[in-house]
Amino acid sequence: MKLFLSTFMNKLDKKGRVSVPASFRLALSDQSFQGIIAFRSYKLPTIEGMGIDRMQRLSESVDQLELFSESQDDLAATIFADSHMLAFDGDGRVILPQILLDHAQINDGVAFVGRGATFQIWNPSAFQSYQEEARKRVQEKQSVLKLRADHA
Repeated sequence: MKLFLSTFMNKLDKKGRVSVPASFRLALSDQSFQGIIAFRSYKLPTIEGMGIDRMQRLSESVDQLELFSESQDDLAATIFADSHMLAFDGDGRVILPQILLDHAQINDGVAFVGRGATFQIWNPSAFQSYQEEARKRVQEKQSVLKLRADHA
């Protein structure tokens, strides 16, 4: 599994282009589509990002829901109908559509935030506030994580 780790700050140019971190591009390099898939988060003021392989897995998961059910329809409308395939240019940049920039309230600075198998694209100050609150919640709840057994 490819991993997206760390947080990277980049600048958005006047044409809406931003450089995708090199480690993120490397994680996506063996996929059939050379770029990212991006859509508005339905929970947070951020852009959800991933590779085409992960998007395919999401599609397969939604297909497991009852055909024509409200849940299936809602998830398809929220995720797939809102997704953008953003190809890398020769310099490793993508153009972020205005609808995504507006949702995440991004004007010039961009924070690429690794989330393991996926990543998010934030307004840097909004992410800093969110991360501080998340750390407080983890500390207050004393959250723990059980490590999955290896698949030998």
